[in-house]
Amino acid sequence: MMAKTIKQIQQGLAQKKFSSVEITQHFLDRIDSHNSTINCFITVTGELALQQAKSADLVIARGEAQALTGIPLAHKDIFCTDGIKTSCASRMLDNFIAPYDATIIEKFKLGGAVMLGKTNMDEFAMGSSNENSFYGPVANPWDFERVPGGSSGGSAAAVAASLAPAATGTDTGGSIRQPAALCGISGIKPTYGRVSRYGMIAFGSSLDQGGPLAHSAEDCAILLQTMAGFDPRDSTSIDRAVPDYSEQLNADIKGLKIGLPKELFAEGLDSDVAKVIETAIQEYRRLGAEVVDIQLPNSNLAIPVYYVVAPAECSSNLSRFDGVRFGHRCDNPIDLEDLYKRSRAEGFGDEVKRRIMIGTYVLSAGYYDAYYLKAQQLRRLIKQDYEKAFEQVDVILCPVTPEVAFKQGAKTDDPVSMYLQDIYTLSLNLAGLPGISIPAGFSQQLPVGMQLIGNYFDESRLLNVAHQFQQVTDWHLKAPEVG
Repeated sequence: MMAKTIKQIQQGLAQKKFSSVEITQHFLDRIDSHNSTINCFITVTGELALQQAKSADLVIARGEAQALTGIPLAHKDIFCTDGIKTSCASRMLDNFIAPYDATIIEKFKLGGAVMLGKTNMDEFAMGSSNENSFYGPVANPWDFERVPGGSSGGSAAAVAASLAPAATGTDTGGSIRQPAALCGISGIKPTYGRVSRYGMIAFGSSLDQGGPLAHSAEDCAILLQTMAGFDPRDSTSIDRAVPDYSEQLNADIKGLKIGLPKELFAEGLDSDVAKVIETAIQEYRRLGAEVVDIQLPNSNLAIPVYYVVAPAECSSNLSRFDGVRFGHRCDNPIDLEDLYKRSRAEGFGDEVKRRIMIGTYVLSAGYYDAYYLKAQQLRRLIKQDYEKAFEQVDVILCPVTPEVAFKQGAKTDDPVSMYLQDIYTLSLNLAGLPGISIPAGFSQQLPVGMQLIGNYFDESRLLNVAHQFQQVTDWHLKAPEVG
């Protein structure tokens, strides 16, 4: 059962090869055996999981099963979960028990899924390596001395190590796609507004989007089917019908136009990673797709624009964590100012403080127009580049990261070098476009991810193009030897 996909577990439950209780206990046992090494779970909800699994078995026995009934999943610890600690991997929320469910959690509960626990992450989703957690760094299952990518590194590592068959994540600047790439699994960031943000603790409100991480594009389609949809409780949610994401998976891609942006294959891309991506491109040519060179002339602006916009929104969103209403409060404050200062100084980690300071600065009087307003104007240019590109092609293909997973601690003293890890992913969040990362090969015995970018609300096509690649390759079937 260890490496089974969601699809295979669905079939096994339907055919009575095993029960939900048995498959759930299997994953709980693996978590118990390996989480101390990988550190991918903050909270394990074993008792609740088995209760949910028992209920699911009764539903299956009555012939009333839904697509995810009895399927064990893990959730990134950024989604509020009623009665369970929701920490965002921060000391600030180490004592916070959520009083309600995020819409995503609610949808999975209604769909009959089983919750294994809450996964580790970069604090408040700020990071590219999952080294910024109050609960310690997450290890990459392919090499425990390397990072799994961030901020959804706990979710990605849990799936890669087969401690969960799939998991939820969030993507503000690449935080689903990047850890999926570095851990050798599949992960999709949907169009902004496609998945509800209600109950998802905010980092950058105009950038954040929830999505699934799983072994295959097919599994991602199954999970996204439950996650997607309009939510009146979320003002950024789009009221648009949700298609059947699995329906088009097996459609022929002959004649499909794939765009290669020269700017995303330029200096800075590791040569071995580039070779892996080029081999994947040849595979698409064999499948009948047409490969076209395109331009994204403003792609070089993505990093400076993102690191103005995202910290500005972070500064605003995290102002609520002040030691007054909930979360960490310092001991014996002298006065209100002391309460604010020490609660925030003690509660937030270094990377969060860094981004709050940057964000507060760019929003301050005298600097707003020079930085934040200018960044939003440049953001529009990035979006327009993609709009022009999609007049020529159906999807865009590029790397996910410039290199494979790096050693833990290698970039912690160099924030700029760390930020450059997001160079190929940030622009999608700025434009609000969907993107998927799928395994494309290996370099230095470590996974390499390939990114496919689609037009707005074109997740079905992305999943189809990714699935077709996975039908003729086996990179997504490779798994690390974790035991």
